[in-house]
Amino acid sequence: MHSASCPIFWSFRRCPFAMRARLAVRASGLTVELREILLRDKPDAFMSASSKATVPVLELGNGTVLDESRNIMFWALQKSGDPAGWLSGWSTRKRQTESFLDELDGEFKTHLDRYKYASRYVANTQSASELANKHRASGCKFLIRVDARLSKEPFLNGDSAGLEDFAALPFVRQFRMVDIKWFDEQNWPFLQRWLQTFLCSQKFKNIMIKYKPWAPEAAPIFF
Repeated sequence: MHSASCPIFWSFRRCPFAMRARLAVRASGLTVELREILLRDKPDAFMSASSKATVPVLELGNGTVLDESRNIMFWALQKSGDPAGWLSGWSTRKRQTESFLDELDGEFKTHLDRYKYASRYVANTQSASELANKHRASGCKFLIRVDARLSKEPFLNGDSAGLEDFAALPFVRQFRMVDIKWFDEQNWPFLQRWLQTFLCSQKFKNIMIKYKPWAPEAAPIFF
């Protein structure tokens, strides 16, 4: 069952790309039909929606398919008129924001993946440990600069959290989860406070509710 007027939003709860897209949809006040999937058992309807077969994917009523999380974020914020003011920083420093997001999604995400999943890239445990440490150190350079920015303003967006903050927070959270004790011992006071504010927020809790994986016969879940 599906409401033809409601966009279909394919998601996987723990994916940071899907997290930030869900955060933007929720902040926009728009309604989508949420379809939670398991990455190890992707439904045919999801596979046919996007050739990339990665979450998140948003299917619009006019046939348009958005399968990049940043595009979904912008769609939700711009279509809704940005009621939470997420784009206030973007509107005043577009080039810098684009540069930050490109580094976040590119270089930092690469270091995060090789830190978190080092054993996928090398054959033995010792090499995996060395690779993980190397990429952790490289990822830290980005986090140190984020901490420095947050020492001047409470959020990357300025006085209130916005696009850069919510685009980055799920990935910083994932970086921390690789070794929580080590992460929490680092001298990043402003970044640590920024991250903990997010982790303890109702916004985060609201987008991390567990749903059963979608099935064609299931009643729709509106998000």
